[in-house]
Amino acid sequence: NIGGIGRTERCLLHPCTMRVMLASWALAAALALHGAGVDAFAPSGVQLPASLQARSSMPLAARPARFWKPAAKPAGATQLHMAATVPKIIQGGMGVQVSSWKLAREVGRKGELGVISGTAMDVVLLRWLQEGDPGGLYRKALATFPDQGMAQRCIAKYFVEGGKDKAKPYKPLQMWVMEPSQELNEISVMGNYCEVWLAKHNDDGTPIESVIGINCLTKIQLPVMSSLYGAMLADGDYVLMGAGIPMEVPGILDRLSRNEDVKMAIDVDDAVTGYYTHFSPKNFWTNSGRPELADKAVKRPNFLPIVSSVLLASAMLKRATGEGPTRGIQGFVIEFPTAGGHNAPPRGFKYDATTGSHALSLNDKGEPIYGPKDEVDLVKFKNAVGDLPFYLAGYYARPEKLQEVLALGGAGVQVGTSFAFSEESGLWDQAKQQVLQQIANDDLVVYTDPVASPTGFPFKVLELDGSLSVKDNYEERPRVCNLGYLRTAYEKDGKLGYRCASEPIDDYLKKGGDKSATEGRKCLCNGLMANAGVPQVSPFKKAGEDSRYVEETLITAGDDVNQVRKYMKQDASGRWEYSARDVVDYLLGMFKEEYLNELKLYKDADAAEDPTIKMMLLNEKSKIEDKIAGVTDQIANK
Repeated sequence: NIGGIGRTERCLLHPCTMRVMLASWALAAALALHGAGVDAFAPSGVQLPASLQARSSMPLAARPARFWKPAAKPAGATQLHMAATVPKIIQGGMGVQVSSWKLAREVGRKGELGVISGTAMDVVLLRWLQEGDPGGLYRKALATFPDQGMAQRCIAKYFVEGGKDKAKPYKPLQMWVMEPSQELNEISVMGNYCEVWLAKHNDDGTPIESVIGINCLTKIQLPVMSSLYGAMLADGDYVLMGAGIPMEVPGILDRLSRNEDVKMAIDVDDAVTGYYTHFSPKNFWTNSGRPELADKAVKRPNFLPIVSSVLLASAMLKRATGEGPTRGIQGFVIEFPTAGGHNAPPRGFKYDATTGSHALSLNDKGEPIYGPKDEVDLVKFKNAVGDLPFYLAGYYARPEKLQEVLALGGAGVQVGTSFAFSEESGLWDQAKQQVLQQIANDDLVVYTDPVASPTGFPFKVLELDGSLSVKDNYEERPRVCNLGYLRTAYEKDGKLGYRCASEPIDDYLKKGGDKSATEGRKCLCNGLMANAGVPQVSPFKKAGEDSRYVEETLITAGDDVNQVRKYMKQDASGRWEYSARDVVDYLLGMFKEEYLNELKLYKDADAAEDPTIKMMLLNEKSKIEDKIAGVTDQIANK
């Protein structure tokens, strides 16, 4: 005991020591198999678990994830291109364009998984072109697109030299429908292509050795297939999807990699038959005048669904549409309700504005209540997914949390909010500075709003003065639905229509909507687009004002938003900032200390008398020294 604290309590207070404990147990077990005394090597006062007696001496956290070696596949099956190393950190995909190509690129440079947001990348591309394409980088990416005729048509129609007049609205793009136009598919493919391509290249166009993924929301169904195809054309390495159950996506990725036609079932209210949206790479290229481009196969990215329960992960491994023994799934992200953006609702929770049946499921602030049924048993989860790696998300931006996950057999953590306010993120700089300034002075509060999102999923809203999180500000906003990503399809009298609970109430009622469903709903599409620094000029005015309304921000963040104090620094001008590499270095920094502690277990390796044991100890010592060197290099990699 040290200072009255027992060995077990010290592990709980300092979770980073867990892996050293496991390493010493494993070392003792391995030596026991060679006839060495177990008690001499196990930590003092700790009994060696029987389950470790026959296991490898390699520490659990250091074991390679076997899924990175492709299993044998049937003839004709999609061949995956696996990453050479397993990332410990996934940078979360935050839309709209908060997870920008700049942010993903910086995280990728550090050897971790950088992720771009695939939400509304069609409109994002067009708005930056209308802003004059600062630095010319989107045009540089478009110059590498396989069909230059398509790229030049886009530039000719939307690029504005020097940028548009700030008082004028952006030229719109038609909203998504069940069978989108060729132009809409083209802009979607090119928008996602550009974002991934920029994340994988330096500003001068030279490639970067990195791993880049794209995050799409399952609930935004209609643009999914063209968005994925664009990311694949740019050699994207991963696809991550949550906010729904992406059961069809693994099979879609398989078929898109071979340029085969794909379809996706679409949720339609009051439908008497099933509805599907379609995407055909062959038709896409043929309609553009380049049919030969459909003959070139593209890389199939790895797929990581974002889930919140063992049940959902198990169901996907049984029923997902992909090829191979894991149904086209290469791992999972387990997201807890402390994460930002959309959250999975509590088990059994259903918001019903008409009957108020949800009332008993809300706390005194009006937030959904999560209970024991919403907890994830990580031991059961690991058993359910077998050798597939898994990552934990939601309040995990701490080195001790990363250590805990690795010690439990996980692959690492997904971190979003800590990256959202870094200098490389796409969040509008004025909003970023406001958030950091307030955090420097006091804690900010995140509200889990059960009704804000038209999707029906709880949505995290950062309570921030001057934003649409302030009730009066939002109620003064002229209601309009001119982006439509969260519209719901419905069938009425045999015809298909689209409505959104955040659109003008009279319009919603004409389409058969219930007025109670509009209460508390917020226009996430326009609010999140404003977050990215490209707010639309509304066709309407605020009451009592002469000029047209300009959309305001609605910022989302996880419950650990105040964690950014760990990284933020103030420069001489009073500006607060930090970089994405500061976050990665913070999360990885404890690894070097842990490996150094682990190395002490082998300090007497040279003194071992048995040649076999001596060789084994020296080999393990060498591996740990290599890990120390690797972490040192990764932290130093700017």
